[in-house]
Amino acid sequence: MRALFVAFAAGAVSATGFAPLGLWPLTLAAFALLIALTLNVERMRSAFAMGWVFGLGHFGLGLNWIATAFTYQAAMPAWLGWVGVFITAAYVALFPGLATALAWRVGKAMPVTFVLLFGATWILAEYLRATIPLNFPWNPLAAITVASMDSEALLTPATRIIGTYGLSGLLILLSGAIFLIFRDRRWSALAMLVGIPAIVSLAGFVTLPNSTTQSPDADRPLIRVIQPNIDQSEKWDPAFAARNFARLTETTGQTGDAPRLIFWPEAAVPEFIEDEPLARFRIASLLGPDDILLLGATKLIVETGEDGRRRAVGARNSLYAMNAEAEMLGRYDKANLVHFGEYLPLRGFFEAVGMSRLAPGDLDFWPGPGPQTLELPGFGSVGGQICYEIIFSGRTVDPGNRPDFLFNPSNDAWFGTWGPPQHLAQARLRAMEEGLPVIRSTPTGISAVIDAGGRVVEHLPYLEAGTIDAALPAADAPTVFARYGNIIPLIFALLLAGLAFALMRRPR
Repeated sequence: MRALFVAFAAGAVSATGFAPLGLWPLTLAAFALLIALTLNVERMRSAFAMGWVFGLGHFGLGLNWIATAFTYQAAMPAWLGWVGVFITAAYVALFPGLATALAWRVGKAMPVTFVLLFGATWILAEYLRATIPLNFPWNPLAAITVASMDSEALLTPATRIIGTYGLSGLLILLSGAIFLIFRDRRWSALAMLVGIPAIVSLAGFVTLPNSTTQSPDADRPLIRVIQPNIDQSEKWDPAFAARNFARLTETTGQTGDAPRLIFWPEAAVPEFIEDEPLARFRIASLLGPDDILLLGATKLIVETGEDGRRRAVGARNSLYAMNAEAEMLGRYDKANLVHFGEYLPLRGFFEAVGMSRLAPGDLDFWPGPGPQTLELPGFGSVGGQICYEIIFSGRTVDPGNRPDFLFNPSNDAWFGTWGPPQHLAQARLRAMEEGLPVIRSTPTGISAVIDAGGRVVEHLPYLEAGTIDAALPAADAPTVFARYGNIIPLIFALLLAGLAFALMRRPR
């Protein structure tokens, strides 16, 4: 029991490596302690329990922002938010439990083989956490490498090859190296666990583009990113509708001589602009003749019943491209919806126990078909990733029509001081993986311009109204990960497992 308490505490400490704290050395040390605790158990179910309890602390602290979201709705008591944190943490902690149990079952005989297998099973666990039903890949371990706004960690170029989940596996190896320093000072094993991340990172550096090939800023389109600082408690209140639109108007600014590409946040306006021409023309009046506006709004899904009457049966969380003539140039519908936020799974059961979704309204949102590229005359092409779905590694770009950049309109006003910087960190991982710039516009922060290497070029802080005027960063050539996706980290996991098996078969 004492060991489980230590594992829980270590898991909570490990979460301090994520934004906003960014104490990543503590994360590596905490995982080293998890390795020591797991190797000290006698049964596979005990190894699973060690990983699950560690995960409970890890996700329980890291996901505390979920509780804040419950303070912005009246359908459920606010204290239920902490129940939501515990239930979510208990669910996603199953994946660390799976990783420790499998690694212990096969590799427990030798510390180095356990660490190699733990790196492999952790990669698999993060991949499964992002792909199985009720998926929730928030805060992959790799996010600690970009927890600080100005961080440009040594290992992040490896992301261009093995992706986020592969980078998480490398961090497990480094934690294993810390463990071996104190437990089993076999220098050949230690060199292996440090050498693998070094080699992969060096390979990532080799694939970095030559900066001289990038287009100078003077040749790049001009963009304006809007952050109106609209509080979540006022966003849908009709009493604040005029003031909220005035804030968008003020930050959008006056038209100029040069064409502008303007970015508004997720659900920027309450109107159903596809069905309301007057709302479209009011927005288009803010644009210059060659400007294009990208904004979030809701699309109603209407069906005709047997009685001939048309009824709204659902909605889509959509990204629109609009020109100064109020013409819709394209629409992207969010594909990865937030469970219990935008729709209620098993609605009959959860409504019976008093649960409702967090987003206002009676209609559930319906998912779109997946990544899509929209053409923007004069500005290239954009891939839409609305809010939460930017966290899905390998599922952000249409492979048949690669965009010039990604736009991530978000509404982080729900999520207090921990959610927004964690969201930004994961958007940076997508930029590194795909070699594409990412633009973020949010109502309250953190809005940002991220270049194709994952660096934050400019940003607007949390709870601050303002604009970012910048040149649109250029895209890099497709990275290795962009070409092949998550098959690469899965192959990397197999290589780690194969190396462990080879060491176990070697005569000692």
